[in-house]
Amino acid sequence: MDPLIRRISAWDGLPLHVRVWDGDPSLPPLLCLPGLVRTGGDFEAVVPAIARGRRAVTLDYVGRGDSGWTRDVARCSPEACLRDVMDVCAALHIHRAVAIGTSFGGLLAMGLAAASPSLLRAAVLNDIGPGIGTEGASFVRDFVGFDPALDSLEACVTMLRARLPPLSLDSDADWRRMAELTYRRGDDGRYHPLWDIRLADTLDAASRNLWPLWGALAHVPVLLVRGGVSNILLPDTVERMRSERPDMRLVTLPDIGHAPILTEAPALAAVQSFLEATA
Repeated sequence: MDPLIRRISAWDGLPLHVRVWDGDPSLPPLLCLPGLVRTGGDFEAVVPAIARGRRAVTLDYVGRGDSGWTRDVARCSPEACLRDVMDVCAALHIHRAVAIGTSFGGLLAMGLAAASPSLLRAAVLNDIGPGIGTEGASFVRDFVGFDPALDSLEACVTMLRARLPPLSLDSDADWRRMAELTYRRGDDGRYHPLWDIRLADTLDAASRNLWPLWGALAHVPVLLVRGGVSNILLPDTVERMRSERPDMRLVTLPDIGHAPILTEAPALAAVQSFLEATA
């Protein structure tokens, strides 16, 4: 099931690259929010496994993938991305959605709950919470700000295997697809990130108090997916989240780091069960 591609103008005219999977309009739609420098392509393997007739939408944020890029890196801030997501929801008449947010996308889901409480029906947070591990944040900042400018996709695969935390990528094809979703050949013939590396300069989430945003989700059901060895979502954060939301569902994937790709069998089963409960 391939998505339709839409180009939607953001509030300032920049184009947003949006993937849309058609579905039954009577079911709560899925609003899939990728990680900080990821794109909607990350959900192309996930949506067919979980949608089950639902409409699903995802996007590339400004400064990433096939959406517009800009000289002003502040335009890529979380607040600007949140406004873009709300523009997409308005343009596509997305209401009462189940947000599925990976990492940064999960923080945006919390922001949506605060800015427009009626927009969300439920939320799946993928390896993210209102507390961010400093070691993980440091790794992300270094990774985001680095352009390897490698000469082949195979070299990109080799580098990703060496640098990324443990992930459920079991085959050479899995790793090649990850590389294709991370780097692209430029006009110089070398492979560069699918994001503006200046985004590293905007990373201050670890120093923010994000707990009020977590509180904004109090009115909706929440499923938390955690990589068992994640250095972004730490056990202490999970325990505080559970103490504040005893009804929160939790699934932990042993030996997986930041972030699960959501096609792992336990993650798929948990998401499918959660979606059935929110139908």
